[in-house]
Amino acid sequence: MWRDIWFLATRTLLMTFRKRSTLILYFGLPIAGIVATFLLYGSVGTTELRVGVVNEDSGQRIAEDTVGFVKNLDHVSIVHVGRNELKELLAANKLDSGLIIDSGFSESVLSGSPDHIAIESVKGAQVTGYMKSMLRGYIDNVAAMGKIAGGDGTKFQQIYDQYRSSAFKLTSESVNDMSLAKQMSYQSIGFLLLFMLNSAASLAELMLKHRENRTYYRILSSPINAKTYVLANIAVNAVVMLAQIVIALFFMKVVFHMDPGISVFEMFALLAIFAVVSISLSLVIIAFSKSSGMAGALQNLIIVPTCLLSGCFFPLSIMPETLRRVSDFLPQSWVLQSIEKLQEGATFGSIGFHLSILLAFAVVFFLIATYKFGRNNDTRNFV
Repeated sequence: MWRDIWFLATRTLLMTFRKRSTLILYFGLPIAGIVATFLLYGSVGTTELRVGVVNEDSGQRIAEDTVGFVKNLDHVSIVHVGRNELKELLAANKLDSGLIIDSGFSESVLSGSPDHIAIESVKGAQVTGYMKSMLRGYIDNVAAMGKIAGGDGTKFQQIYDQYRSSAFKLTSESVNDMSLAKQMSYQSIGFLLLFMLNSAASLAELMLKHRENRTYYRILSSPINAKTYVLANIAVNAVVMLAQIVIALFFMKVVFHMDPGISVFEMFALLAIFAVVSISLSLVIIAFSKSSGMAGALQNLIIVPTCLLSGCFFPLSIMPETLRRVSDFLPQSWVLQSIEKLQEGATFGSIGFHLSILLAFAVVFFLIATYKFGRNNDTRNFV
């Protein structure tokens, strides 16, 4: 029997991949998914905030120091402009934000009630939030000194000078931010799960096409039985799935230098288990299909919506709670949850429950397919 399985599997692989278009379909699309993720997240990074400063309280130390504070913020560059010029530059998208310090700002801070200062932007809080939060803390500190001084300029100057020359220093160290790399790898795996499911369903659909063009009957006229034929199809599916995983991981690690934050071997093992789930699900689709057209319709009805609900296309955290509960009944979600836990530092052994759930999905799908094949009274059935 194993000899017959080997013969059928090799013949199916040679016939299936003799066209370059098939190679692109099964192996090019996972690479395209990685490229798309790389382009999507590759441009995301720290950008410089361009700020236009209108200082109409010039000559006052508090106003000048406030401008200096903004200038010294990380990833912020300032340019001194007039009020009218600021509006024109913001409208032309040549500046991201504007800081307007009106006359009387320094006196308001000295009195303990900061006023006469505004931040403008046409891009909203996503641009002004960082500068506003940092500036508010600085001004509140200076205003507190003004309250302590009680309007006494000399006393305020003394407190302020002590604050500026404080012996306390803040030291910082930079660390590598791995969140973007992990998100890129997470999204790449999400696309890979979609392509693995589609590939498994397409390869299993060959059984229906062989039945429709009567190749299946010619095979059964030989000493090869139906069970051997189905096992050969499963073997072909497994080989293609494993090849997809190896190629995808190679491009992620070697070509695009994505660091998923977990071992390649752990990633391979996790995806290999999902490959078994994909094959079992493809057999369920074939078992309930009477033609290749019906199989294609079921494939579109099942695979894309479940990948969408599982978080393969975007993080599951942005979805409503109800839909997140639905994702617990989908195998793709358990793969992505396993990846997240491994990225957080969990060991492969600690995600045993997740792996058990995935294997349970595979067993259930195989049992459903076997039962359906066994109940099929059509003389064209497979087992």
